[in-house]
Amino acid sequence: MNTDSKSYIKAWLKALLFVFTVIAVVGIPATSSAARLKDVAAVKGVRENILIGYGIVVGLKGSGDSGTEVTGKSLSRLFSKLGLDSAGDVKSKNAAAVIVTAKLPPFARAGNKIDITVSSIGDAASLEGGMLLVTPLRAGDQNVYAVAQGPVSIGAVADGSTKNFPTVGRVVAGATIEKDVDANFSGKKGFRLSLHNPDFTTAARVATIINGELSGKYATARDSGTIDIVVPFNYEGNTVELLALLENLNVNVESRARVVLNERTGTVVMGERVVLSPVVLAHGELSIEVKSEGKDKKGGKPQRLIEIGKGTSVADLVKLLNTLGVQPKDLTAIFQSLREAGALQADLEIM
Repeated sequence: MNTDSKSYIKAWLKALLFVFTVIAVVGIPATSSAARLKDVAAVKGVRENILIGYGIVVGLKGSGDSGTEVTGKSLSRLFSKLGLDSAGDVKSKNAAAVIVTAKLPPFARAGNKIDITVSSIGDAASLEGGMLLVTPLRAGDQNVYAVAQGPVSIGAVADGSTKNFPTVGRVVAGATIEKDVDANFSGKKGFRLSLHNPDFTTAARVATIINGELSGKYATARDSGTIDIVVPFNYEGNTVELLALLENLNVNVESRARVVLNERTGTVVMGERVVLSPVVLAHGELSIEVKSEGKDKKGGKPQRLIEIGKGTSVADLVKLLNTLGVQPKDLTAIFQSLREAGALQADLEIM
């Protein structure tokens, strides 16, 4: 066999090995679910920032703060800035002190509008019909990024009643961004993805899918929740196009088996991986037996005996318990006991 033939066979075997590796890591298991990469991970640094400010709502119909010291001093300072002299604090039930909050989107630009939430901090009865005066909004670095003002809406319906708390309202497009949030994103040489739900299998799978899409070793899973990506040469200066390509890749997401139980409502939420090991449990007049073999028993049985076969899911158990009229508090006790006995192969979270 000549040198060219050997080189060709080596290259072919190397390519075949890469294909099998991709199939082994990315293969779609029956218990995983496919999702877009943008829905399971976020780019580090690309996030919202919280803005907060203190303001005054005026124009209320006698439903404002009743002599609150903070409101009175605020009105007095406001009048001074407007060139009006006021002797002492100003008292008015047509005004209310409020905290204004907003979310500053990533890559925000000066002139863009954002919604704001207005919340009373005094003893005002309602903010209905009020007007928020000019309010600077600051971020955690104490810099002003937006200025808010506008009529407050508290969600009034046709009959004049309100669905929401009358002391909390919103102003749609009520704040104007005054400062750009510039991250120079397009010039980055690399970036990091953070999984919303860290998992080693998912992280390895994401890195493999990205490398397969880019035909090279550009993505590396650093831990269960972090994937580092080096920008390929042909995408330098065009990171936006690269991310637009990657964020729409489909990933089969793995997750830990978990049961979430709301004791107040009796709601049970679980994943498809949750199963029960063989166990016998007695709770009051109720007996539960998860059998290792699915053989039927003949003869008399206790009236409240449940027999279920090996590998039975929690969904089947909950359905049987609901049929017997088991109360939410009993569900909590049963699942806690199953978890302590090692029969519930899942994390248990009680709300």
